[in-house]
Amino acid sequence: MNEVSNTQLETPFGKVLITCLEEQEVEYIFGIPGVHTVELYRYLGNSTIRHITPRHEQGAGFMADGYARVSGKPGVCFLITGPGLTNALTPMAQARADSIPMVVISTVNPESTGRNHFGRLHELPDQTGLLRKLAVFHHRMDDPECLTEVMNEAFNWHRSNRPGPVHIEIPLDVISTRIRKVSLAVEARIESSSRHEIDGIVKACQKAKRISIIAGGGATGSGVLIASLSERLDAPLITTINARGIGKGNDLSVPLSPSLECTRTLLEESDLVIALGTEFGPTDYNIYKSLPKIRFKSLIRVDIDENQLLKGPKADIAVCSDIDGFLKHLMELLPTTTRNHGGRARARQAIEEVKSILSPEEMNYINIIHAIQKELPGSILVGDSNQISYAGNLYCHIYRDIGWFNAATGYGALGYSVPAAIGASLADPRAPLVCLVGDGGFQFTLAEMGTAVDEEVPVNFVVFNNQGYGEIKNYMLDQGIEPIGVDPSPPDFEHIARAYRVSFARVRSPKQLINILKHPIQDRWPRLIEYVERA
Repeated sequence: MNEVSNTQLETPFGKVLITCLEEQEVEYIFGIPGVHTVELYRYLGNSTIRHITPRHEQGAGFMADGYARVSGKPGVCFLITGPGLTNALTPMAQARADSIPMVVISTVNPESTGRNHFGRLHELPDQTGLLRKLAVFHHRMDDPECLTEVMNEAFNWHRSNRPGPVHIEIPLDVISTRIRKVSLAVEARIESSSRHEIDGIVKACQKAKRISIIAGGGATGSGVLIASLSERLDAPLITTINARGIGKGNDLSVPLSPSLECTRTLLEESDLVIALGTEFGPTDYNIYKSLPKIRFKSLIRVDIDENQLLKGPKADIAVCSDIDGFLKHLMELLPTTTRNHGGRARARQAIEEVKSILSPEEMNYINIIHAIQKELPGSILVGDSNQISYAGNLYCHIYRDIGWFNAATGYGALGYSVPAAIGASLADPRAPLVCLVGDGGFQFTLAEMGTAVDEEVPVNFVVFNNQGYGEIKNYMLDQGIEPIGVDPSPPDFEHIARAYRVSFARVRSPKQLINILKHPIQDRWPRLIEYVERA
C-alpha cells in the first residue's frame, strides 16, 4: 500500500483562509486585487463569498463599515501591502472611533527585508508597527499553522470586546504555503453580569422615582430589550448618534444630543440614570465645548469594555458585560408591573424645548429627515460630515434600528457616506437607502458611484450643493476669520450622473426632493439627486 505524501495531506493557505471566511458566514469581501494579494483570490471564485471592487481602498473600508453597521457582522477587506493598506487607514480610524467591527486582511513584505529599505514594491518602514497602533487586535501571520485559530479570534473579538478594526497581515513568503491544521470556527464565550450586580441595580430601580436611560452605540442590536426596559421603568430613553433609532419614536424616546442643555437638564433632574454602551465622548456629550460636566445624582454604567468604565463619569454601579446579556438578566428580576412616574411628560418636555433652541436652518434639515422617513418607511439614512448630518445628530426621530449613521462626529471623515451607503444597501437590499452628502464631501469618493452601478445597489445619492464647504465657511465667519479655501468648484452633477449612466434630478426645495424620493427606484439602479442650496 502506497504511503500518502505530506503534500497530499496539506491544504493551500489561501484555500483554508477562504474556508474560514465561509465558516464565519462572510457574505462580501471589499477590496482591489493586486500582485501581492492574488493568492487570496485563487479560491475565492469557487466560494459562496461575493467580491465587491471599489474604486479606491478608502471606499473598500467605508463600504465594510456601512455593511457592518446594518448587518451586525464584521465587514471584511482584502488589501495589498503598503498603499492599499494605508489608503484604508482613514476608514479603520473611523471604525475604531465608532466601535464598528471590521476585519482587514492584508499582505506584508517578509520580515527579513520589510524594514530595511531595500526598495521592495509597496514597502513601508514598519507596516506591522503602524497597524498595531490603530487596530484593536493585530496579528502578523508568521506561522501559517495558526491561521484557523487567529481567524476565530479575529471574528469573535467583537463579541467579547469593544468592537473595532481587526487586522491580520500575511507575509508574502507565507501566503503561498500549504498547511496541515484545519479546524472549525469556535463561538466566543461572552461574560455577562453577575447576580450580585443585578440585585443592586434592581434595588436602585425600585427606589428611584425619575429614571432615565442613555443608549449609546454599544447598545445597537439590543433595541427591543432597551425599549422594553424603558417602558417598564417609565424612563425617557435618550439615544446618542450611533444609537439613534432605538425606541423607534415611541412616547418615551428622546432622540436628542446630550450636548443640548434640555437633554442635560433631563439627565440632571433624574434620580437614576442607566447608561448602556456609551463612552461619554465629547462629540456626543459636549460638542460645543462650552458646558460643564453633567452632574448625575446616581449613575449605572454598563459596557463590554472594562477599561471604558474607568473613563468619563464615575458610576455608582459599573457592570462589565455585553448589553444583551445584561438586559435579559435584569428584565428577569425586575418587577413586571409598569411604573407611572411621568416619564412620557418628561420626554415630551425635552423635545418641545429643543424645537425652540435649534435654528430655522437646522429645523429645516430635521424636517427633511422626518419627511424622508414618512415617505420611505424603513429607510436607512447614511450621512457624511455635513450640515444636514450635524442637524440630525442634534435631534431627529428615526423609526428603525440602525436607520441613521454618519461620519459627522467622532473621527469625522469626509467622503464617508457614498461608500458606506453602498455597504449598507448590500447588507439590507430591501431597505430604501438615502445617502445625504455635501458637494464637497461627495468629491472625496464620487468614483464609488461606479461601484454602485456595478453592484446595482438602489441608493438615492442626495448631494446638498452649497458650492463648497459651507459648514467650515460658516464656522470661520463665526470666529471672525476671513473664509479661505472653502469654495472649491463642484462639478456639473448632471454630467456626473450621465457619465455613470444613472438617473438624475435637480431640486431646490424640500417638497421637490420628497416628490422625487417617493417614487421608487426602478431596476435596482442608483439615482443621483442634486439639492441646490445656493444659486
